[in-house]
Amino acid sequence: MMQIVAEQIGKKYRKEWIFRRVDLTLTAGNSYTFVGPNGSGKSTLLQLLAGSLPATEGQLLYSVAGKLLDPDDWFRQVSMAAPYLELVEELTLDELLRFHQTFKPFKAGLTPEVVADRLLLSHARHKEIKYFSSGMKQRVKLGLAFFSTAPVVILDEPTANLDRQGAAWYHQQVRQLSPDCLLLIGSNVPDEYDFCPNVLDVMQWK
Repeated sequence: MMQIVAEQIGKKYRKEWIFRRVDLTLTAGNSYTFVGPNGSGKSTLLQLLAGSLPATEGQLLYSVAGKLLDPDDWFRQVSMAAPYLELVEELTLDELLRFHQTFKPFKAGLTPEVVADRLLLSHARHKEIKYFSSGMKQRVKLGLAFFSTAPVVILDEPTANLDRQGAAWYHQQVRQLSPDCLLLIGSNVPDEYDFCPNVLDVMQWK
């Protein structure tokens, strides 16, 4: 079983604490949503949990089946989608999917062609990402998180830049995630996490 344990973690930028004394136990097979107003620290907390930002204080422990993982290997377990994460825009969609597959394989039976189809972007496989609309780019980011083999899926503002069709696609795909995965969401839009039973307000750690 995959688990993330946060022990008294805090993050400070310059002299300002974004949050402090965060204690969490996040266990695979569950979904958790972090809510709060813009600027409250949701994205920062998710990036700490993903291992892409260091904590200022406290410690994060990652474990699988009770065995601690080396933090340097944690990135292999995580797929993350967020509006601020950049895609390699000089690549075509097909090239991007094949490149991604070399360091984070897709789930069984999913080829780049099948993934493009599931993204509803088969028609744009040979178009460079820089010519995609913001909604198309967001769908690609979400798809890379949904369709990779990583057991931890982190989604920050998942429907940002998506139209109604894109939001419906998001809801369809997020509900098809494996029940064994650990799903973390950052949001202040209730429709993005209406299926999630564990909602945590980051303002409690101010």
